[in-house]
Amino acid sequence: MSSSSNYTFPQDHFINCGSNISFLVGGTTTFSGDLISDSHDSLSVNQPGLSGIYGTARVFNQTSPYKLPIQEIGVYIVRLHFFPFSNLFDAKFNVSASGFLLLSNYSVPKNVTFPVIKEFLLPVNGSNLNIYFIPSQESSFAFVNAIEAFVTPQGFIPDSASHVTPQGISNNGKKGLSLSCLSVIHRINVGGLRIIPENDTMRRNWVPDDDYLFIKGSAKNHSMSSDWRPKYDLEGATKYDAPDFVYKTAKEMNIDDTSKNLFNITWLFGVNKDATVFVRLHFCDIISISRNDTVFNVYIYGLFGQSIGPFDIIPLLAAPFYVDFVVDSDSSGFMNISVGPPNDLQPPPNAFLNGVEIMELINEREEENGQNKNRLLIIVGSTVGSVALALVFIVVILFCLKARKAKPVESIDGPMVNVYAGSTQTRTTIRTPIGSTTPDMNLRLKIPLTEILYATKKFDPKFMIGEGGFGKVYKGTLHNGVKVAVKRSQPGHDQGIMEFQTEITLLSKIRHLHLVSLIGYCDEGGEMILVYEFMEKGTLREHLYSSNEDLGKSSSRSELSWDRRLQICIGAAKGLSYLHTGLSPNDQTHIDTGVKGSFGYLDPEYVISMQLTQKSDVYSFGVVLLEVLCARPAVDNQLRRNQMNLAEWGLSWLKKNQLEKIIDPLLAGKINPNSLRIFGETAEKCLQDAGTARPNMMDVLWDLKYALQLQNPAKPQEFHEDSATDVSWQMALPGINRLPSINLSTSFVSPSESEVFSQLRIDEAR
Repeated sequence: MSSSSNYTFPQDHFINCGSNISFLVGGTTTFSGDLISDSHDSLSVNQPGLSGIYGTARVFNQTSPYKLPIQEIGVYIVRLHFFPFSNLFDAKFNVSASGFLLLSNYSVPKNVTFPVIKEFLLPVNGSNLNIYFIPSQESSFAFVNAIEAFVTPQGFIPDSASHVTPQGISNNGKKGLSLSCLSVIHRINVGGLRIIPENDTMRRNWVPDDDYLFIKGSAKNHSMSSDWRPKYDLEGATKYDAPDFVYKTAKEMNIDDTSKNLFNITWLFGVNKDATVFVRLHFCDIISISRNDTVFNVYIYGLFGQSIGPFDIIPLLAAPFYVDFVVDSDSSGFMNISVGPPNDLQPPPNAFLNGVEIMELINEREEENGQNKNRLLIIVGSTVGSVALALVFIVVILFCLKARKAKPVESIDGPMVNVYAGSTQTRTTIRTPIGSTTPDMNLRLKIPLTEILYATKKFDPKFMIGEGGFGKVYKGTLHNGVKVAVKRSQPGHDQGIMEFQTEITLLSKIRHLHLVSLIGYCDEGGEMILVYEFMEKGTLREHLYSSNEDLGKSSSRSELSWDRRLQICIGAAKGLSYLHTGLSPNDQTHIDTGVKGSFGYLDPEYVISMQLTQKSDVYSFGVVLLEVLCARPAVDNQLRRNQMNLAEWGLSWLKKNQLEKIIDPLLAGKINPNSLRIFGETAEKCLQDAGTARPNMMDVLWDLKYALQLQNPAKPQEFHEDSATDVSWQMALPGINRLPSINLSTSFVSPSESEVFSQLRIDEAR
């Protein structure tokens, strides 16, 4: 399992680029000058006032290599140091090594105030390691301040590891890892402090985990004394896999011995969308008092759980080891990793984690001269099924649409109403036609596959308008001219036939002005396709902050007024309230399910308890309220750490009573302060950690109407309610008691029924 214990950290190659001077860094490693003479190919530059390896740089005007002789073949760590000064911010370039494209069209962000270090692990089999710096254009250039390149211990990267996909774990695993190139994304010291290169056995940087912890109060730090040392074992990890500092600290569950609640500790890490990622989790049982005290599961994306029994792996307490996975990331841009006790474990339950390393597999190749060889792009993974309120996909009808009555779900006229089975229609995928997979539910909603193929031009990618863990959504036009949105489940999606049938039955019952209507479905040839009416005006997200770049379209952002935004929120609240109060199949108060959904919208209580309730929807709706106010996504990993999560960031400003500082600039000076105060208080109540402290959707609707009235105090508001359960407008006055809270029902949706919440229609108030 572990890397070689006979390894000695090498002294080559550590290069101070653009200089003939050597520097001793951190008292441990000497970076030698590159001794390259200036020429038309490259030149050295320096910045007065900066010292050490970041005071100089080597600049390349055309493709140029560093040719580093090697003494041993194997996996090498390559670190490239960038700290631009003067006009180096204008550089744009590629970097390749060992036949892999390490960086593509790279430029250092202009606002950096500290060095940027890009780290890679790659196989080297020849007599030289050639690192090419390639300007992106003739007018551009490349640069580098310092380079580290050294061999790792034998077996440092395994040849294979368990392969985790959105559908679970692959039986075959992932092979060929030791021949792959890895780009380091995260290196986390869980439960401890930052570890600088001088305190690491291989000059690595480790950062604390606190900013990545999804529920801050779910875990607590556990550490050993400064003179304590891990018990390294030949079957476990060595000091080169991670330093002592990683193994002597951990996060464990924050519960006491009397607690009966089981929950997971979850961390959220930014990763590239639809990528293949190598994950190494470090463990050292500094928690248990005796053997087998602590047995727990590891979950990735909430879909895969592996049992971890530390004493079963290494029969010693406090013996370090690690577990490797290869993970197909989904399209959310984030990966969640959790540890938690199994459901059948006798108390006291506990779980822990010491360290995390996340690296992306690079599959884009380059010739040794730096020219592109082939573009081997592996598109993998998908988003896990959305849960509860996926309001980021809310469909909005805007701009002077007239009021219309809620219409019943229409059946399809002509041949499309007939049950279509046993088709031999040529398919556009490798799945074999096997006829209808669900019985006719007498809903008169079945649509032949031939009609679906006609509407979407055989699922032409040009008509794709959305994608998620469930599959893809296409715009289409039926033979009768009706425009539709076609949701096609992807192969291997974890929704079964019974869940699909239940979903159709549930959706067919929904008739509400603010909810998109189900037109039909198709289940031929193993397909699970749902067809909805198409909303011409797009999604709320597109009108607030999206430019549709990910869909290959161009559109400008709408300038929605505060009145219009409040009306949109009121319409959404009506639709959600209808789902909570209008569908009550039984007396169940929650749904037990693994963590599924889009981070940023997930109820913290749901993540801990695994129980989905109506109050989970209320939390998600609170996030949407902040999206509407601030015109930014629920999670944005391009921002600073304290701003990435909109809910946390928004609540921090709410607590300071300075919400006006984070509103959409388009709304500056245009919101009545009292209206903003009520709106902010409503969002804050929705985002309470405890579900019992959150309002029901009826109360949320009441508050939003009040905020709209305060925005226009001299203008009488007129609402034509579409539900008998709605609160009358006259009640939205100070000093009037509200209706009592509504009991929970099962109108909230499980992940298998989450289509309900992705179909919320937001009409402007009539």
